[in-house]
Amino acid sequence: MQLRSRLLNYLADGRIHSGESLGSALGVSRMAVCKHLRTLRELGIDIESVRGKGYRLSTPCELLDGDAILACLQPRTRTAVGPLDIHLALDSTSNYLRARALGGAASGMVCLAELQSAGRGRHGRQWVSPFGSNLYLSLLWRSELGAAVLGGLSLAVGVAVLRTLHSTGARQALLKWPNDIVVDDAKLAGILIDVAGESAGPCAVIIGVGINVRMPAGAAARIDQCWTDLASQPGVAAVSRNRLASVLLDELVAGLTGFEADGLASCLRHWQQHDALYGRPVELKVPGRPVRGIARGVDATGALLIENSDGGQQRFMAGEVSVRVQ
Repeated sequence: MQLRSRLLNYLADGRIHSGESLGSALGVSRMAVCKHLRTLRELGIDIESVRGKGYRLSTPCELLDGDAILACLQPRTRTAVGPLDIHLALDSTSNYLRARALGGAASGMVCLAELQSAGRGRHGRQWVSPFGSNLYLSLLWRSELGAAVLGGLSLAVGVAVLRTLHSTGARQALLKWPNDIVVDDAKLAGILIDVAGESAGPCAVIIGVGINVRMPAGAAARIDQCWTDLASQPGVAAVSRNRLASVLLDELVAGLTGFEADGLASCLRHWQQHDALYGRPVELKVPGRPVRGIARGVDATGALLIENSDGGQQRFMAGEVSVRVQ
């Protein structure tokens, strides 16, 4: 474990630790401790100095722990995933896995980070990713199906993430086409899928998931859309991020296995039962023109169905389309 990560392990309890005690525990000088604390602050980690006493994290946190995550996985998942790469800071867990995929990494590799400096959403939007607060996880999945038949994959992944969130008690969470999980139209989690490979042959799929667990107020000010987190949901007890990561991996493996066997039919009914848009007036941003109508669910391919003013229907694949409730 890198020294900075070890230092954070000591500070994670939120208590005050003197520079001398930290240096003794880490086997380095007090000056070295100060240097590493400065680096951690530069990453955006809020470490307070208490004059004459020492240092502490402004908010205690549960750090990600690979052994704890693996210990909670179902046996089927443990055989399907690995290794787990956990980082203090990355630009993006999906960028990291994409590079590993192009280098030949095996299917099932998982990457998590305590913070992301350039977390990504759809259409190049930023995914605000503060330290130790939320869950940022990407999974590499190699498929023989070919990119051309993976159009409904984001919906299958959405169902897996929704099941994960429901397991925490967030029963009001719904699916917003094509890849968001929302509560009262506020984003709770998002999905980003990157595909590299042949349209009709082997391809590498990088599945990125971001879940807002407990968003700090300072970071929330940088979010440019309605959002919520698990800590704000009624009936949701304190959530362990390690346990959440385990459940998410269990659900992702089950969902991907079902999609490999039966396509979108494996989860379409569940998706339809939790469709946040069905029957609501929406506006789609389509290249060249806006489209307005009533959302009528999705078809067997994962396309969004829109009822026009004349009663006819149009279908839209995700691509560069974005949708908002009017």
